[in-house]
Amino acid sequence: MILTAEQIAQQTDHLQGLANIRAINKLYRQQDESHLWPVSSKFNATERAIRRVRELAAYHGGWYGLEYCYAIEFEISKIVNNIR
Repeated sequence: MILTAEQIAQQTDHLQGLANIRAINKLYRQQDESHLWPVSSKFNATERAIRRVRELAAYHGGWYGLEYCYAIEFEISKIVNNIR
Protein backbone atom coordinates (compact mmCIF):
# COMPACT_ATOMS: atom_id res chain seq x y z
CA MET A 1 0.00 0.00 0.00
CA ILE A 2 1.30 3.43 -0.95
CA LEU A 3 1.01 5.99 1.82
CA THR A 4 0.25 9.64 1.15
CA ALA A 5 2.36 12.47 2.53
CA GLU A 6 -0.33 13.08 5.14
CA GLN A 7 -0.35 9.43 6.25
CA ILE A 8 3.45 9.32 6.51
CA ALA A 9 3.49 12.55 8.52
CA GLN A 10 0.78 11.22 10.82
CA GLN A 11 2.65 7.94 11.43
CA THR A 12 5.86 9.79 12.33
CA ASP A 13 4.33 12.74 14.19
CA HIS A 14 5.27 11.33 17.59
CA LEU A 15 8.99 11.65 16.77
CA GLN A 16 11.02 14.84 17.09
CA GLY A 17 13.92 16.30 15.14
CA LEU A 18 16.24 13.95 13.31
CA ALA A 19 14.25 10.88 14.41
CA ASN A 20 11.23 12.32 12.57
CA ILE A 21 13.25 12.87 9.38
CA ARG A 22 14.77 9.38 9.51
CA ALA A 23 11.38 7.74 9.99
CA ILE A 24 9.87 9.71 7.10
CA ASN A 25 12.80 8.83 4.83
CA LYS A 26 12.47 5.16 5.79
CA LEU A 27 8.77 5.08 4.90
CA TYR A 28 9.39 6.78 1.55
CA ARG A 29 12.20 4.33 0.75
CA GLN A 30 10.02 1.35 1.70
CA GLN A 31 7.32 2.34 -0.76
CA ASP A 32 9.71 3.43 -3.51
CA GLU A 33 8.87 2.02 -6.94
CA SER A 34 11.58 3.76 -8.96
CA HIS A 35 12.91 0.43 -10.15
CA LEU A 36 9.64 -0.14 -12.02
CA TRP A 37 9.98 3.05 -14.06
CA PRO A 38 13.65 4.03 -14.16
CA VAL A 39 14.26 7.68 -14.94
CA SER A 40 16.91 7.66 -17.68
CA SER A 41 17.89 4.23 -16.27
CA LYS A 42 20.32 6.02 -13.99
CA PHE A 43 18.96 6.65 -10.53
CA ASN A 44 16.35 6.16 -7.87
CA ALA A 45 13.90 9.09 -7.87
CA THR A 46 13.04 8.78 -4.18
CA GLU A 47 16.67 8.73 -3.07
CA ARG A 48 17.51 11.70 -5.25
CA ALA A 49 14.49 13.63 -3.91
CA ILE A 50 15.50 12.89 -0.30
CA ARG A 51 19.03 14.19 -0.97
CA ARG A 52 17.70 17.37 -2.61
CA VAL A 53 15.25 18.05 0.20
CA ARG A 54 17.94 17.39 2.82
CA GLU A 55 20.10 20.09 1.21
CA LEU A 56 17.20 22.54 0.92
CA ALA A 57 16.07 21.91 4.49
CA ALA A 58 19.57 22.53 5.82
CA TYR A 59 19.68 25.83 3.96
CA HIS A 60 16.24 26.92 5.20
CA GLY A 61 16.71 25.88 8.81
CA GLY A 62 15.09 22.46 8.78
CA TRP A 63 11.71 21.01 7.91
CA TYR A 64 9.85 18.30 9.78
CA GLY A 65 6.64 16.34 9.58
CA LEU A 66 4.11 17.19 6.91
CA GLU A 67 6.19 20.06 5.53
CA TYR A 68 9.12 17.68 4.97
CA CYS A 69 6.82 15.07 3.37
CA TYR A 70 5.38 17.65 0.98
CA ALA A 71 8.88 18.73 0.01
CA ILE A 72 9.82 15.12 -0.84
CA GLU A 73 6.61 14.63 -2.83
CA PHE A 74 7.28 17.83 -4.77
CA GLU A 75 10.87 16.83 -5.57
CA ILE A 76 9.81 13.34 -6.68
CA SER A 77 7.23 14.93 -8.96
CA LYS A 78 9.80 17.31 -10.42
CA ILE A 79 12.22 14.44 -11.07
CA VAL A 80 9.69 12.08 -12.61
CA ASN A 81 8.03 14.74 -14.77
CA ASN A 82 11.25 16.36 -16.00
CA ILE A 83 11.02 16.60 -19.80
CA ARG A 84 14.76 16.28 -20.40
